[in-house]
Amino acid sequence: MTVIDIGTRDTRRVIIGGAVSGALGIAALVGSVSAFADGEPVGGIIAGLIGVALTGIAVLAIVNWKKVSRPRKLIIEAPGVRWDDPQGTPWAVAWQELGAVSVSRTQERVVQLSDALTRKTMVRLDLFPRDPQRFRATHPHMEHMWEFHTVRNGYRLPLGDAANLVPLLDNSLRHFAGPLYRGVQDEGFTVGLV
Repeated sequence: MTVIDIGTRDTRRVIIGGAVSGALGIAALVGSVSAFADGEPVGGIIAGLIGVALTGIAVLAIVNWKKVSRPRKLIIEAPGVRWDDPQGTPWAVAWQELGAVSVSRTQERVVQLSDALTRKTMVRLDLFPRDPQRFRATHPHMEHMWEFHTVRNGYRLPLGDAANLVPLLDNSLRHFAGPLYRGVQDEGFTVGLV
């Protein structure tokens, strides 16, 4: 059995992102007040807008804390694959219900304003039912994943920026899914601007 703890990973990211955004937001707001006091209204307005935006991100992290920090696990085992989400929408799929399963990844090149180039690897688990109509009828709680984000005749579970999960998923699916496993599908590159 392979257990991938998604909840803990996401909680850590929200804590770090919220703390950094909050600290930078407060610093920008202090800078805004200081700029107004020094007679620089344009600088004060710009710093104030940046401060409000960054502080807003920190507030969103606090407001959505319970949703993000809830326990969620992806479990791959001999009977099949399941999503353990006690406070959300759990599901389980037996291997015999599937015609194929794969891991898809997209390399995303992100150009930051500092001209630095960073890479993200967006990872997803793709499930392709043996009988799509029957599967959709028996698993209505999974409908939000049906043909999500370019997958056709299947379900896509996004796992986020998680390049480190690819070898773990690959090994687990080779072992438990056997001939149903199509391997890791590279879906190319995208370019984003931060």
